[in-house]
Amino acid sequence: MAKRGKKYQEAAKLIDKNKVYEVAEGIELVKKAASAKFDESVEAAFRLGVDPKRADQQIRGAVVLPHGTGKVQRVLVFAKGEKAKEAEAAGADYVGDADMIAKIQGGWFDFDVVVATPDMMGEVGKLGRVLGPKGLMPNPKTGTVTFDVTKAVNEIKAGKIEYRVDKAGNIHAPIGKVSFDAEKLAENLAALTEALNRAKPAAAKGVYMKNVSISSTMGPGVRVAVK
Repeated sequence: MAKRGKKYQEAAKLIDKNKVYEVAEGIELVKKAASAKFDESVEAAFRLGVDPKRADQQIRGAVVLPHGTGKVQRVLVFAKGEKAKEAEAAGADYVGDADMIAKIQGGWFDFDVVVATPDMMGEVGKLGRVLGPKGLMPNPKTGTVTFDVTKAVNEIKAGKIEYRVDKAGNIHAPIGKVSFDAEKLAENLAALTEALNRAKPAAAKGVYMKNVSISSTMGPGVRVAVK
C-alpha cells in the first residue's frame, strides 16, 4: 500500500470508515476532505451483487445527470450527408467520416465521446482496436449508435454519462465537481442510483446494491446510504 500524503491523512481523519452516512452528510464530508488546488471531480462507486462474467448480468448504459458533470464533453460524430449537417447544427465538435477515421488511425484523440450513425459502423468498426480500450467505441446500449444525432449530441452536452460494470462487479461514475452545491451533487447521485436500479438484471440474486461510496479525485471514500 503506497504511503498516503499528509493532506489525504488529515482528510481521512474526518471520516469514520465503518459508518454509513446519510447522503447529505456524506457529500459535505467529501467537499470538506477535498484539498487539491484544482476543482476535483466527485465520483460515486457502486458495489453490485451481480456476476459480470455472465452475459445476462453485464450492466451497461447511460444517464443524463440533471446538473451535468462540470466538464464539457468534446463530441465526435461519424456521419455523412444530411446527418453530418445535422450533427454540426446540434453543436458536435467534430464531424466526418473517412477523414476522421484516418485522423484517429494517425493517433488523434482530442475528443471525449464518439457518436456514429448505424450506416457508419462498418467503417467505424475498423477503429475497435484503438477506441475499444479507451472506452470510446460507439454502442447502441449507451445511445451513441443512432440516426438521431441531434438528441445524442444534446444529451452528451447536457451531462450524459455512461456507466459499465467492471470485472469485480463495481461501477464508477462521475457525479459532478467539488464546487457544485451539495443539493446538485445529491440530485446527480439520485439520478445515477435510479438508472442503476432500473438496469438491475432479472438474473441478479440477493442484495443488489451492496455498498455505495463517494469521493473526490484526491480524497478518501465516504460510504453513503442511497434509497
